[in-house]
Amino acid sequence: MNGMKIAWYGTATLMLACGETRILIDPYLRQYQRDGAPLPLRELSAADAVFITHPHLDHFADIGAFLEAGIGRVYVSENGIRHAAAQGIRAEAMHPLAAGDVFRVGEMTVRAHRSRHCRFDLWTVLSVLFSPRTYLRAKDAVALLRQTKKWKIKDDIFALEISGGGKRVVVLGSAGMDKNTEYPTGADLLVFPYQGRAGMHRYMRRFLRRFRPEAVMADHFDDAFPPLTHEMKMGKFVPSVKAFNPAMRAWVPKTGEWYEV
Repeated sequence: MNGMKIAWYGTATLMLACGETRILIDPYLRQYQRDGAPLPLRELSAADAVFITHPHLDHFADIGAFLEAGIGRVYVSENGIRHAAAQGIRAEAMHPLAAGDVFRVGEMTVRAHRSRHCRFDLWTVLSVLFSPRTYLRAKDAVALLRQTKKWKIKDDIFALEISGGGKRVVVLGSAGMDKNTEYPTGADLLVFPYQGRAGMHRYMRRFLRRFRPEAVMADHFDDAFPPLTHEMKMGKFVPSVKAFNPAMRAWVPKTGEWYEV
């Protein structure tokens, strides 16, 4: 078996590889980060398919650039396809994605499970409202708020289960769960979005209990679009996983580095 590898490229952008097959998830160019390294658009556009966990600004708004660069297939909710069409993004390469759907892409299989978006806690909201940075960059904040209105979710946020090479990876688009969904357990890797709440290391435990993965990797912990977001402090991530289960592997990825699943 070929096994599987995964790389993180900032925010929620992930590339999974199995043999000659590449799947890209939630590509985002990070154009709002003044100091962010440019995303390798040409490299990532060589993926065999793109899957979108939900059509928010930082998961889907840049899909037009990837289509122009040569991406052939994009799987996203019908709501996301409507958003793209409204923004003038060509939709002929987009395929509707719904909970329960299963797609075969080369050497990998992707199954979509219904999920929920993380609910921002009061402390996180107040930390943005009362941060001096918010007011120093008020024009950026207003521009971003206008952009986010163009990319709204309804009931179309997914957890993606990707299988290939004898391995299974579960990618959460956001740190929420649907109470009526029976999620897959025992995956080789859970990708956990570490953004949206204070005390995320404590909040994460309910996901570890529900999914019971062999390993956990963080994503979405960077400052995706300041001043409305901030860089998460990651010092408690690995120790919290180890406190939950000492045998569980955990890591905070470096941008563009490949990790064996």
